[in-house]
Amino acid sequence: MKKIGLVGGISWTSTLDYYKYINQGINEKMGGLNSAECVIYSLNFADIQNAGWTNAYELIYNACGSLISNDVDCIVLCANTAHLFADKIQSKIDIPIIHIASATAEEIKKQKLHKVGLLGTKFTMEMDFYRNKLKEFNIETVVPSGKKDIEDIQEIVKNELGKGIISKESKLKFIRYANELKERGAEGLILGCTEIPMLIEQADLDFPVFDTTKIHVEKIINFALN
Repeated sequence: MKKIGLVGGISWTSTLDYYKYINQGINEKMGGLNSAECVIYSLNFADIQNAGWTNAYELIYNACGSLISNDVDCIVLCANTAHLFADKIQSKIDIPIIHIASATAEEIKKQKLHKVGLLGTKFTMEMDFYRNKLKEFNIETVVPSGKKDIEDIQEIVKNELGKGIISKESKLKFIRYANELKERGAEGLILGCTEIPMLIEQADLDFPVFDTTKIHVEKIINFALN
């Protein structure tokens, strides 16, 4: 089994899901008392917020370096937004980063979809790093068009989901945002923040939903056991 290096704490609530799902998946495939061999470097999310995501490269790169010093076989960034730095970090290290957007794009292509909606942090929705990775797979991406909606999504992700707070009002808002993207031609929806699956899931919508956490985890498990 390969050793997995997880950069977590961005936020800790979704890192819990990564740890649980990876270990459950390894055990389902191997049985007995088997679980994942992994190392977690859990960042202080307040440091990321204080620096601002666009200035957080050194924090994440140093976390990767710490994991590599522990002889991990791959790096996993346990947040969609952290993949802002994935390609740059990959160019500087010799082990693979298992990219969440690439894994998600592969699942979208399996369903033969060409245009999807994206809900995530404001950085994931507004910057081009995520959309460009999907574009490599000939997938078009649409995000909420209203600045107020994007700020509202960011507020919910940061100050509710990032603290493990689940609100019915926020759930209804996210369902509305998702359906608005469908009206604009989205054939599916990417839950492009690893906390969002805490709030909405496939059962809440009538078009395909791509849970990036679970998709990422499946790719990680396959790597570990291949």
